[in-house]
Amino acid sequence: MKSARTAVCQGGAAGNRLAAMLLDLEVDGRALRVRDLEPDDEPDVLGLFEACEDWFGHAFGQPAMPGDVQSLYYDLPEGAEFEDKVILVIEAEGRIIGLVDAVREYPERGACSVGSFLIHPEYRRYGLGRTVASALIGALVADGCTEVIASVAEGWRPGLKFLDALGFASEAPREAAPAHRNPGPGERPTVRARLRIPPAPPAS
Repeated sequence: MKSARTAVCQGGAAGNRLAAMLLDLEVDGRALRVRDLEPDDEPDVLGLFEACEDWFGHAFGQPAMPGDVQSLYYDLPEGAEFEDKVILVIEAEGRIIGLVDAVREYPERGACSVGSFLIHPEYRRYGLGRTVASALIGALVADGCTEVIASVAEGWRPGLKFLDALGFASEAPREAAPAHRNPGPGERPTVRARLRIPPAPPAS
């Protein structure tokens, strides 16, 4: 049975449950850890990007390059604040097998926008991505988040199917919004999908 063993937030500032994140999860006996990206992780993240060549080729029209890791720190939608940027890595069996790139409080207060959610091809279709996403959404809900907005490249069926399974509602494709990075030569329009979270009922 797929289960989240523990979920712990360490050192996060009030109002930012994804800051200084540490989640320990378990899926079918396989231990996962979700934590903040650290500078020493960059070679392993590049290896993850290179393994996800199917996604990079579809979304950007080119394979991943070393500069793509550095651009994670600066890739922000127009109007977003750098202090709200969150980059998490997913570890399993002693290696980085996934990455989540998000912006808190964007495009409005109470929302969280997810730009990338990558899982290494060798670890797909085991429920790992869904377990991590559900745990992160749970952490956001506990912190008062009312909406999660995800973006996926137009025509990327695995991503659209993944979001649909999580309960997101997709919108019409749109051109990628201006950001602090150079677009790829074949960058596709993005599909925005929303998960609206009803407010918790008042305590009785």
